[in-house]
Formats: sequence, C-alpha cells, structure tokens
Amino acid sequence: MKKRTKAVALTMVSAMLLLTVSACSGGKNEPSNGNGNTPADSGPITLTFFDKNTGDLFTNPVAEEITKRTGVKIEIQQPTGDPSEKLNLMLTSNTLPDIVLMDRRSDIVNRYIAAKAIIPLNDLIDQHGPNIKEMYGDVLNKSRHSDGNNYYLNNWYGMDPDPGWSFNMRADILKELGYGDRIESGESFTQEEFVDLLKQFKEKYPQVDGKPTIPLTFNADHMPTVVGTFKGMYGMKSYYESDGQIGLEVREPRYKEMMGFINDLQALALLDNEWAINKTQIFDQKVSSERVFAVGGGEPLEPNRLLREKYGEDTDKQFLAFKVTAPGVDPSATTYGPRSSLGWDAIAITAANKHPEQTIKFMDFLASEEGQYLLMWGLEGEHWEMVDGKHKPFPEVLQGFKDNWNEYSKQTGIRKWTWFVKNGNGSDGTPLDLVAKYERNAYNQHAIKSMKDSTWDTAIYDNLGPGGGTPDALNEQKIKDLLSQGFTQLAYAESKDEFEALYAKLMKDLEDNNAPRIEQIYTENYKKQMELWK
Repeated sequence: MKKRTKAVALTMVSAMLLLTVSACSGGKNEPSNGNGNTPADSGPITLTFFDKNTGDLFTNPVAEEITKRTGVKIEIQQPTGDPSEKLNLMLTSNTLPDIVLMDRRSDIVNRYIAAKAIIPLNDLIDQHGPNIKEMYGDVLNKSRHSDGNNYYLNNWYGMDPDPGWSFNMRADILKELGYGDRIESGESFTQEEFVDLLKQFKEKYPQVDGKPTIPLTFNADHMPTVVGTFKGMYGMKSYYESDGQIGLEVREPRYKEMMGFINDLQALALLDNEWAINKTQIFDQKVSSERVFAVGGGEPLEPNRLLREKYGEDTDKQFLAFKVTAPGVDPSATTYGPRSSLGWDAIAITAANKHPEQTIKFMDFLASEEGQYLLMWGLEGEHWEMVDGKHKPFPEVLQGFKDNWNEYSKQTGIRKWTWFVKNGNGSDGTPLDLVAKYERNAYNQHAIKSMKDSTWDTAIYDNLGPGGGTPDALNEQKIKDLLSQGFTQLAYAESKDEFEALYAKLMKDLEDNNAPRIEQIYTENYKKQMELWK
C-alpha cells in the first residue's frame, strides 16, 4: 500500500514538473492556432505599444478579435505632448515599450538603431513572417539599414493613384467663365489660362458681402503644400538631380522662374496678401465665405463641407482639383502627388521585448491581407460580407463613418488601429482602406481623373541628410531655414529689382553656409542607397 501511494505521488510530482516546464518555456510545445501563435485559451500575453496616433484602449470588437486570433493583448501608450520628445525620453531613460511606432523619415529611427534600442528583424521574418514577405516584397529590401538589417516594418507603404496636391477651383465660377467643359473632362489649365481666370474673377467679383474677394490663397499651417503645389506645376521634385549629383531645389534651372511667377501673382493682387500667415481657422473661414476662387494644396475639406452643408451635397460652389502646368511642362510631367512607397511610419520591436517571436507572429498576421481587412474593414458577418468573391461592407458601416467618423471608429475598432497599412487594393480588387477609398465623394472622383499621372515616388530621396546631432545636421537646418525664408521673401518682393537682389542674396547665403558640403552628403548617401537597393 505504501509502495502504491509513493508511486502515485511520484506520478503527480512528475506531471506538475512537466506543466511547470511547459509554462516556463512560454508554451512552445502548444499546438498552433493556424497563425503560428499559441491558442488564446493558453492565455494571451500583453505587449506595450507606443503609438503616436492613438491612445484608445484596446478593447473594441476589432481589438478583441485580434487578441483571439493572435494570443496578444495590446496596452497602448501615447504621449500627451510631442511624440518625438517622448521617444527621446524613452530612449535616454531606457523605459522602452515592447513595440514602438516612429516617424520613418525622422532621424529618431537612426538614433534608436545606434543605441541598439530596436532589434534586427531579418531572422524573425525569415522564420515567422511569410505574410510580411508576401505583402512587403521589395519594400523590405529598400528599407534596410546601411548594415543590411531590417529594423522596422513600414506603415502606409506602397503606391496608389490617389491625388496629392492641386489647384482647387470653384466649379460654379468655372462654369460662369466658360470652362464648364473642363469640369467634365478633368483637362488641365495652362499657367496663362489660370492667371486669366484669376483676373476675370477679380474683375467680375471685386467684393462679396462688402469685403474684397481673393482670387487665390493658401493655408500657412501647411507650408510644405504651398511650396509643393507650385513645384508640382513646374515638374520639380525634392532635390535637383543632375549627372548623378543631388542638389538643393534652388539649383533647379526653373526655380527662379517659378518664384518670379509667384511674385507676379502677388504684384497683380491675385494672391492673397495674407497667405503666409493664414492659420487653418482663418483659412477655412475665408475659403467657405465665397470670397475665394482658388486654393492650393490638398482638398479644402472643411470649406467644402461647410459649403455642402449650406447649399446641399451636390452644390457646384465646392472646390474641385485641377492641374495647372507651367510653360513647356506636359501635364503628365507634373509632380503634384509626392508620396513615398516606403510609407510614413516605422514599427519596430524594442530590446525590452521579452516575446520577440510572438510579437513578429502578431505583426505577420496584421500585415497579412486577412489582418489588413480586419484592421480596416472590421469583422466578417458583423461589418462586411463576401459577395461574388468580393468584400462588401454593410450599409450601416458606411453610414456610421459618414455620421461620426471618430466615434464610429472608436466604437467598432474599424480603422482605429492603422498598423502595417498597405496602400492599394486587396486581391479581390476592393480597397484595403474601406473608409477613405470604397465610396468616393464627388471631389475625389474628379481629382482621380484630373490629377492622373502626377503622383511620383519620393522614396529614392528619403533620408539623404546628415546624421542627427552632427555639425552637418545643424548646418543643413540653417540651409532649410534660408530656403524657407527666401521663398516668402521672393514671393513678397515689391519690385523686380528687389526680387533680383533677394535672389542673389539667397544664393550667396547658401554658399556662405556651406551648401555644397550638404549637397555632397546628399549625393554620397543617395549613391549608397542606390547600391543598397540593388
């Protein structure tokens, strides 16, 4: 009897030891749930995720389904202030989350790599990332660090034909002035035609409600779009590339011509005299007041919304997107749509992460087409269904976003977690980004037609500058400041003589601040990048 009792006791102890070993090993011997992760009933792990874009709790239906499918819960960390300050603080204080989302175009990524705060993903992707390889393709090759490693996965990567910037003109005024056919065709305007339209508007409508009209204006809170819109009509890009050398945009032979055109608009009182100080609220008020004929940049969202609210959904008082082409520039050579195929954000696994394998499996699922439809469309049967082999959203989902985008996204989780997002369509031809691209409003339908062939990939020019914190980086910032100041000063020059003097001063100031040294760095980094991409 004692022998039997002893045998039973030993058996129980052995079983407990096996369970303990299994638990300590992270459950590696557990069967897979189909995605390479342990089943949810073995208990999900919790990962901290720094996301500069949202701080909502990971508790909505989409979040719950992600946890069910991957065995991973997310604890969102978001800064209350400047994300870059928080990222720097986490780095210097060594208080890293498990996953971090950063601006891919910022030097913060290089600082995290240099500090070994984020880990190489190559081996993890090879072993556990089949969907990552399939979806990202050559983007992985182009996103490698100079040491040959991938330290992050791109977010909002890939190209699509969606328009970027444009000159947006009131449809009703175009009809009045005899250009209604352009609305139907989407045909571009020449620079001469555009100036003539601005003049005609000013002559026909000198005032509205007792206030002077404004032929053309911009939003000063989005100054890069101001510069980019004018560069777009001249077919200019991020830098001036010639004979394998990368120079500042001011080296472009037509840069001075472009600035002269802007100055002419100012001199003729066709450009809002306050364009350089228009904050968003003031800009929206002006543009929705019917005193304005044209604006540059992206769609004037709030003014168009206010005009629809006042005059109805189909009002022709809304602004529509058009190309304006500089003399000698073919419409297909315009550059109104700069976007990088390598995306906006970098999502990385930090050195503090205790579960790198489960984390990459989590990433692999969300990066897959299945994961993208879950993130961006929601749950099958609850938010969408398959009809004739295509994803089809339920009408109430589309209506929910029309009624209150932020609240509906928070409630359902659809498009709340925009991670590893790939631009474009899924394999069935439906857009992966349901909310923004499934149903197009009149503006977008027109813009896709009118702005065709103006989108271009900026990826070859990404991150060419000197390393952050170096004397060269400080010098580069001084040069950028000079270019920004010079743009405004040249635009507001009060005479041709003053314009010429300001232009000469700008070129001299650039030389005095060692611009050729910075351009040499651009060229060297560009060549290294092209070699890395082979």
